[in-house]
Amino acid sequence: MLDTYTPTDSSNSVRPWNKGRVTGQKPPLKPKEVWSIRVRLQMTDSTRDLALFNLAIDSKLRGCDLVALRVADVFLAGKARERTSIVQKKTGRPVQFELSTQTQDSTCAWVGERKLLQSDFLFPSRFRAKPNLSTRQYSRIVGRWVESIGLNPRDYGTHSLRRTKVALIYKKTGNLRAIQLLLGHTKLESTVRYLGVEVDDALRISQDVEL
Repeated sequence: MLDTYTPTDSSNSVRPWNKGRVTGQKPPLKPKEVWSIRVRLQMTDSTRDLALFNLAIDSKLRGCDLVALRVADVFLAGKARERTSIVQKKTGRPVQFELSTQTQDSTCAWVGERKLLQSDFLFPSRFRAKPNLSTRQYSRIVGRWVESIGLNPRDYGTHSLRRTKVALIYKKTGNLRAIQLLLGHTKLESTVRYLGVEVDDALRISQDVEL
């Protein structure tokens, strides 16, 4: 005898974990959105947030690695580095990233304002119980940034910033190997899934073929 499905009382059913939530990959920011956020942070003299935002875009780090940065990771002999390397928390593997001139400038301004030492966390927490900014705090900050320029914070997240620069690099060059190295992925397949490029590539190829 086959088992039959018996509907359960809705009052006792388990609420789906993703009900009311936006799931899937968070989209990267567009260049004009990056500049809009950056200008707003400059206008409000948000020294910490400007340094955090610029470094998030340039470093392409996961949130857990970004908030764990120490001054020594991006500074050497009192000057911001042009390039640096850290060990990723998730994979245990090193990854390198560059600091643009504007990121160096904003980071220097933040370190000078707070008078941070080499051994200090680059983004200390404002709560005494925590030594550095938490990933949850960082996530809320990102939400405020995107909301300030009219975007829905539920549609974006910390991975939006991680994906922003590599998405632009892929669009301009199509070089997946370079992006794999920048993201610190061990497998190229992970980079392909992360960027979601398979469908885009297939459509582009299809558009170039006429019958």
